[in-house]
Amino acid sequence: MDFPRLEFAGLMLAFGINAVIPGADFAMVLRQSIAHDRRAALFTSAGIATSISVHGSYTLLGVGVIVGQSLLLFNILKWLGAAYLVWLAISALRSPPPKAPEAGDLSGAKRGDLAAFALGFLTNLLNPKAVLFFLALFTSLVSVHTGGDVKVIYVLAMSLMLFARFALVSVFFTTPSVRQGFFRFGRWFNRVTGITFILLAVRVAFAQQH
Repeated sequence: MDFPRLEFAGLMLAFGINAVIPGADFAMVLRQSIAHDRRAALFTSAGIATSISVHGSYTLLGVGVIVGQSLLLFNILKWLGAAYLVWLAISALRSPPPKAPEAGDLSGAKRGDLAAFALGFLTNLLNPKAVLFFLALFTSLVSVHTGGDVKVIYVLAMSLMLFARFALVSVFFTTPSVRQGFFRFGRWFNRVTGITFILLAVRVAFAQQH
């Protein structure tokens, strides 16, 4: 069976359009870039990309249909996601203002890799809209005759696309001139990102099944 190029192109286009819309993932990578460093932002990006693979995998296994149709499971995921975003908001509001690290200060860089990865992974995993998005994406754009091995390629391609997108975001926002501009905001950066996470939590809390 030939690889369904047109189906793949349509799927990636739809996913790519959704990926560029700013949301909790973008806010998290931005904060990691400014409050920490490029390494933290890239590990967070990797966590987000890995979570996409999880969403795609359970959608292919049919679990996404169960979550999408079960009001109880959907609400559990929704409130977990909202609570997590509120926790992120509180953490941001209580954090000291971001500042440039002192020369040669690499303390805790490797130690924080797993934490940065987990932040990105959970931010995306606990988003109930991601469940519905993947369910709608595969239902509407992927043929029932498409083989399982091809669908796995689709999921991996989407994961790589999202990592590349946020890796570019990480590189841009960790350039010295850009970071320095954010440092001038001081505590206002934490306040704005904290409020952003709260607004995102409210949006998640009001998410509805369709």
